[in-house]
Amino acid sequence: MRDEKIMNALINVRIFDYENYIESGYVVFDEHVQEVGKMSDFKNKGYKVIDGKGQLLMPNFVCAHSHIYSIFARGLILPFNPKNFQEILDQMWWKIDREIDNPVSYYSGIAAGSEFLLNGVTTIIDHHASGKDILGSLTALKKALDNTLHLRSILCFETSDRYNINECIKENISFANRYHTSHVSGLFGMHASMSLSEETLKKISKKLKDLPIHIHVAESDMDVVDSEAKYHTSIIERLDKHNLINEDSLIVHGVFLSDKELDIIKKRKAYMVVNTTSNLNNAVGITDIKKFIDKGIPVMVGNDGLSSSMAIEYQNAMYLTHLKNASPTALNVSHILTMINNAYDYASRRLGIKLGKIKSGYVSDFMLVNYTPFTEMNSGNAFGHIFYGLFPNFRPNDVYVDGKHLVKSGELVSPKVKTELIESRKYSETLWKRVKEK
Repeated sequence: MRDEKIMNALINVRIFDYENYIESGYVVFDEHVQEVGKMSDFKNKGYKVIDGKGQLLMPNFVCAHSHIYSIFARGLILPFNPKNFQEILDQMWWKIDREIDNPVSYYSGIAAGSEFLLNGVTTIIDHHASGKDILGSLTALKKALDNTLHLRSILCFETSDRYNINECIKENISFANRYHTSHVSGLFGMHASMSLSEETLKKISKKLKDLPIHIHVAESDMDVVDSEAKYHTSIIERLDKHNLINEDSLIVHGVFLSDKELDIIKKRKAYMVVNTTSNLNNAVGITDIKKFIDKGIPVMVGNDGLSSSMAIEYQNAMYLTHLKNASPTALNVSHILTMINNAYDYASRRLGIKLGKIKSGYVSDFMLVNYTPFTEMNSGNAFGHIFYGLFPNFRPNDVYVDGKHLVKSGELVSPKVKTELIESRKYSETLWKRVKEK
């Protein structure tokens, strides 16, 4: 007779899941949360007890748009003097991604995924590019994120006319068809309108069916000008003409979008994903998040591969919206709360699980963070404490995924991950050498 599995009980924690707040509580869990309550009601039924010592227990973050391969650009010195966004791509990112093969994809996943994990980000929606190996690249990334790190991910390949289009299409479709688990699923990746010909869009349209797309749109005004000059239409109208904007599609950046385009995005039940920190870094402009919200379009937040901290991204999204709209009330913490919950809802639907709450039936993806409030913390003001008090210095002590303890006392738990991180250094050096020799 098989022994009954022992449940874990995390006790003496303050619990906040963006909906409910418990000042002194407990959680009983395995892969899923089984029971949540106040410490006054806790009864140990043979659980493995973990004392949270008054720390704050929160759900892990979702990053709604990233470029994991960009982790290996850190510290790389290249001739770089761009005058516009296209030159940023030409002088930096397209030099790097065309030299990436499957081993580099895998080890970039190890490096970036580890940093995400240490920042409490355990579900990642990634937009991958690798010119040397297109076929098998998403499986290589999946192997790093899922098999080795035990993270969740929604992956796609960045289809672009600078690559073999047939291979791009095959990689996106085959991966999405092959993987639909609680840890991995796929979208159809496209770079941007300005790097996709009419012939390419027609090819994609024939193969896409109901798979959502994941595409950069109007990140720079150059993308807008290109579409108008070559095709005499806006970017969103162009995509929609080819029936490419399916429900759950991710329209990323959207710095320069018209009201008409936003109406199409809303009608097609797509999402806007903003990346305000990256937009600032590339000097392309500030996304008008308030306009998206006022239009009734769901908004999520990504990092565009720039930072591993979603706390920073949420702060910048709010503060830059204030600047954009010249109003300190254009966006408030309740809007940020909605964007956080949008990401949980989206990832839950695409992965077929319940993410983002510390409630019975939800997966046990949560983290422990030190936070001592200097003023009263309650259900009405808890997120204000999180946003203004915790986010500026956010770093969890412990991180769990599926109830597995992956970060303990701020350190990665898995010896294999630590070994693979050391190995990843060799592959970053290989990539740098390739890039510099071209």
